[in-house]
Amino acid sequence: MGSDKTSRIANPGKATILALGKAFPHQLVMQEFLVDGYFKNTNCDDPELKLKLTRLCKTTTVKTRYVVMSEEILKKYPELAAEGLPTVKQRLDICNSAVTEMAIEASQSCIKKWGRPASDITHLVYVSSSEVRLPGGDLYLAKGLGLRSETNRTMIYFAGCSGGVAGLRVAKDIAENNPGSRVLLATSETTIIGFKPPSTQRPYDLVGVALFGDGAGAMIIGSTPIPNLERPLFELHTAIQHFVPNTEKIIDGRLTEEGISFKLERELPQIIEDNIEGFCVKLMGFANYTEKDYNKIFWAVHPGGPAILNRLEKKLELLPEKLNASRRALADYGNASSNTIVYVLEYMLEEAKREESGINEWGLILAFGPGITLEGILTRNLNV
Repeated sequence: MGSDKTSRIANPGKATILALGKAFPHQLVMQEFLVDGYFKNTNCDDPELKLKLTRLCKTTTVKTRYVVMSEEILKKYPELAAEGLPTVKQRLDICNSAVTEMAIEASQSCIKKWGRPASDITHLVYVSSSEVRLPGGDLYLAKGLGLRSETNRTMIYFAGCSGGVAGLRVAKDIAENNPGSRVLLATSETTIIGFKPPSTQRPYDLVGVALFGDGAGAMIIGSTPIPNLERPLFELHTAIQHFVPNTEKIIDGRLTEEGISFKLERELPQIIEDNIEGFCVKLMGFANYTEKDYNKIFWAVHPGGPAILNRLEKKLELLPEKLNASRRALADYGNASSNTIVYVLEYMLEEAKREESGINEWGLILAFGPGITLEGILTRNLNV
């Protein structure tokens, strides 16, 4: 378990994250201006709903985020701001091209940091809950990046917030079972697929308005990094997944004629709190850690919302700084669904550079999504 910074070398054959990248749409929304803008854009003037959204915007702890939605889009498609119109076709026209554009940009940034040509990528794992088409976004991304036509592609559609870590688990398996392979994992999301005007019939929609953001993320994953050419950041030691029985309706997402409609039940944070400890202890056991060691490891947690982070912190008695990277990602980008784990890991690396002692060698990458599904990866920080 030594924390001697010089001894952190990747284990041969274990998958490692070799580079990270991100991209965002051009529209930046400051949380304090969100309420007025949203009600103006949707021609709504309900003071009670406005007050509710104002309160929610404060409790989410989000300060800024990026969105594809713009005044130009609403001018071109005014029906998106109306209630009950069939708009799934228009939404997909916008979303399909927007997510591809962001995924290409995030991937290019990631490949540049990796330092090898895109033609060295052997596999592509593409994650999105914001597009629907045949062929899927994986093909458009491969084409946009100029990947070889032999590149093996895998799509993960509609995994929601746990999609980024699910993609990482799949990329880990691919990297470890195909020696010499290099996997590009790309995630890309936009809230336009579910954008709706405020309604007293759907007060829960306002949580999404106050919390979710758009963007893309990318990682390169491979085992046995090439010395002096590749710099491994994190080793992916063990990945597990768990679904909580009979919780299918807690995060309920449906594709309708009006786009995606989401309903998050109030008991979501409680269900995660009730199940997280056993899940983490199981994962930590692979590195001979126990529940007494929560503060001896780092925590890269998908920030589903402040309630989830607060409950996790309280339940496991984590030191406040343990969730710094997650809270920063939430404040700066909102909950950007599958992408957010990339932003959390970037902030972790930044913290490691700033802190003299670096971050702990071992840690957990965690995310929660529909199902209720818990995704977790026991990880070693190799960045010294």
